[in-house]
Amino acid sequence: MAHATDNGLQWTLRRNCSVTPAQLWWTYGLLCAVSLAVAGFFWWQGATLVLPFAALELLAVGVAFLFYARHAVDREQIRVSPGLLVVEREVAGRVSRSEFPGPWVEIALSREAGQLVEVRSGVRSERVGRYLRADLRPALARELRRALAYG
Repeated sequence: MAHATDNGLQWTLRRNCSVTPAQLWWTYGLLCAVSLAVAGFFWWQGATLVLPFAALELLAVGVAFLFYARHAVDREQIRVSPGLLVVEREVAGRVSRSEFPGPWVEIALSREAGQLVEVRSGVRSERVGRYLRADLRPALARELRRALAYG
């Protein structure tokens, strides 16, 4: 799962999204154009309530697409370099970063969080693996332990 970088090993875990935010907004723009063209035609024919309802529908779809797009690029990035483990998480555009000193890091599968991989050092801990299938999380924990042992 890891790939090598200049400073060590890196794991990038992302959501499984079939459409990028840019593709989503192009699709939404096309949907708006077609829907408003059809509603405009019927409005021109005398059905005056079609256009406001089409606009309301497009507004609702736009809000749903916005919620999807905010989390489509969520990710977790784990880097192991000599003497350091860095966990970087991006959720809805906000990035958080935690650094752990390599020699004192403990990697375990947490019990209460759906068996996420827990990175601990002293009283600080971080859970990773949200965007990884549950059956692959033990393999991620083994890889992290191995990388810390040799890194």
